[in-house]
Amino acid sequence: MGQPAEKQHRATYADLEAVPPNKVAELIGGVLHVMPRPAPRHANASSGLIGEVRGPFQGGRGGPGGWWILNEPELHFPDPAAPGEVDVLVPDVAGWRRERMPELPETAYFSLSPDWVCEVLSPSTEKVDRNDKMLIYAREGVQTAWLVDPIERTLEVYSLVPHRGWAAVGTHRGAARVRVAPFQAIELDLSVLWAT
Repeated sequence: MGQPAEKQHRATYADLEAVPPNKVAELIGGVLHVMPRPAPRHANASSGLIGEVRGPFQGGRGGPGGWWILNEPELHFPDPAAPGEVDVLVPDVAGWRRERMPELPETAYFSLSPDWVCEVLSPSTEKVDRNDKMLIYAREGVQTAWLVDPIERTLEVYSLVPHRGWAAVGTHRGAARVRVAPFQAIELDLSVLWAT
């Protein structure tokens, strides 16, 4: 007769805090995910995207304003499987409408779900980004999600449908100039996201 299987250790926020500062750590369903800092193509896509949307939507320069657009914010959401514990996600870029969040919080993290998130995919993070994190974003009521692939040069746009989950709105490729939710007030030049 075999030995009983050991109970798997659920990671906690203390485990996340012990991760070296040169890594990105997330806590999803009690599992600690540790990734290296973004590679150059990933960082270029994320920076390019922030450059395109932050001025018009956070600063109101050439656009409507009314948003907070932030790079790699730490999000804390209650973990429904473990009362008292949290899921900790770090999207590449996220945005909140100022009507929902008039001021930035004093904490080092956000407990209010964003209105929009963008994940920049890489081979090491794509599975978690597409599956685990998208499920949590839907659970927490994020209205729009973008998946940017700097290798394939694509932007996938998803909209949350109440009680059904994510609906694919469209995929845009290459050097397209597009107007997509929630930033359709401007034309987004996708070529600025790709390293050339």
